[in-house]
Amino acid sequence: MISSDQIAKNYDIAGVRKANLPGLHMLLLGFFAGMFIALAGAAASVASADITNPSAARIVSALVFPAGLAMVICNGSELFTGNCLMVISLLDHKITFKALMKNYLFVYLGNLIGSLFVSVLFVYGHIPGLYDGLLAQNMVNTAVTKVSGKILAVYPPISAFVLCGFEHCVANMFYIPAGMMTASAYGIAAEGLNIGTFILNNLIPATIGNIFGGVIVVGCLYWYLFLREKN
Repeated sequence: MISSDQIAKNYDIAGVRKANLPGLHMLLLGFFAGMFIALAGAAASVASADITNPSAARIVSALVFPAGLAMVICNGSELFTGNCLMVISLLDHKITFKALMKNYLFVYLGNLIGSLFVSVLFVYGHIPGLYDGLLAQNMVNTAVTKVSGKILAVYPPISAFVLCGFEHCVANMFYIPAGMMTASAYGIAAEGLNIGTFILNNLIPATIGNIFGGVIVVGCLYWYLFLREKN
């Protein structure tokens, strides 16, 4: 079993690797991660669509959604919320603040583009077979990648946050735009749901909360507990 200080060291090493990626690689790997999270969100939505009991619907979604993070891990793509832990490398003087901000910007933008890409296909992909084939092939290509035990480890915490209804900024990049597109495409009344309210009332607060949780609550405390003394 890996010790907590070894986990902190692994985050430290991973942060250096992530910070040294070319900007285009950050953007494209962020695109993949956003797409995988959105695919999981779409699957969870379909799986729970006809369930009238709210608790049962959440349980089904909680069982399905972690597949998105599993695909992110298999693919080696870049997820903004996970990269918040790169602050460990910053505090350990392994990367610069500029490199950290560059990674955050490119990965966040890539996550957004990937999520919106799936949203558009999910709502407007009416060419028979094209949409289904494109998304299915992405999932199959990911599935053939080597799977380690850490994928099983992500299921309990991810299922728990979905079950509790907590906010994940990258997941919301799919759910809310897809909802807005659906309302527009099918003439569904959705008062108060627009780009402005999405950004101001949800995306920004969720992003700030995710940053605080990842950077301060986990990242900084991990560095303080397991790496500070060694420096």
